Amino acid sequence: MDFKAFWYVLSESRELKPNTVLGRQVLDERIAVFRDEHGRAAAFQDKCLHRAGPLSRGRVVKGRLQCPYHGWSYEGTGRIVDIPSLGPHPEKIGQWSAKSFAVRELDGYVYVCLSESPSEEFQPFRMRHYGERGWRTIRLTNRFRNNVTNCVENFVDIPHTAYVHAGIFRSRKNEKLITRIARKNGSVTATYQRERANLGVFSWFLNLSGREIVHTDSFYMPNVTCVEYLFGPNRHFMITSQSVPASDDDTLVYTDLTFNYGVWNRVAPFFVRRQGQRIIDQDIEILNLQMEVIRRYGEEFSNTPADLVHVFIESIRKDLEMGRDPRLLPEQAREVEFWV
Repeated sequence: MDFKAFWYVLSESRELKPNTVLGRQVLDERIAVFRDEHGRAAAFQDKCLHRAGPLSRGRVVKGRLQCPYHGWSYEGTGRIVDIPSLGPHPEKIGQWSAKSFAVRELDGYVYVCLSESPSEEFQPFRMRHYGERGWRTIRLTNRFRNNVTNCVENFVDIPHTAYVHAGIFRSRKNEKLITRIARKNGSVTATYQRERANLGVFSWFLNLSGREIVHTDSFYMPNVTCVEYLFGPNRHFMITSQSVPASDDDTLVYTDLTFNYGVWNRVAPFFVRRQGQRIIDQDIEILNLQMEVIRRYGEEFSNTPADLVHVFIESIRKDLEMGRDPRLLPEQAREVEFWV
């Protein structure tokens, strides 16, 4: 088992329009993705078999991907179906096929798996409540100049919010939180207790009654995080992030802000998008700065009990890096207390 065994977002479905080819990069592999004559997404290695022209710079003609260098054309399966320099002699084309990758389209995303033999036990991550009645989803895409491990750790890290997002999303109030952190079957879950009002500028709207919040942060191998808040009836908010590794320190993050605010669903999207992007911009800045320091001094961290969620995530990511199955790691669960 390694990182290639899993599915990664290539694009939103709406981005992949007919007669359009997109260039993407996943795990250092450059990919050309387009829709074939049947409207199905197809993904090839970004290299023409003829003279190594970049297929992502080509064009789609009647559902076939045409290389920009000499016009060799590929159908959705990867098979070459036209070589212009041979003229009207299809019998001379041969049986060449581009290197292609498995593609699936779910919940408004186009996914790719780079494994030569994708396993049925691993599937694209299903986006909860996507398209369901009573729920709205705002989608954001951002690039982080850092690696996937540091990105996913940031997305489920509470202590940084009081400093990086001070005033917008939490402030330093010396509030004691009790957290149960568990590692099981390739996932990490942190369940928080005693959270009530430290939610930034929208505390009045999200939790007017000041009741205890149901808050759970989760990590699913190899690259998905989900932060979920339940404030009460018609006050349910989720942040799901899929961190796609373009290269070792270049990560494209697809974020779904999913919410059910009842009658407020119609006006909430403007504020959710604006505040969500503002918070992400602050995370981009701090993570880019973190990577600059790591390049200079190396990646050596000092952990306290409050960093247990990071330690568990790193253990899972490290096992995948070493070709081991993280589901074989021993199950662990601990209760941790810390102050925000």
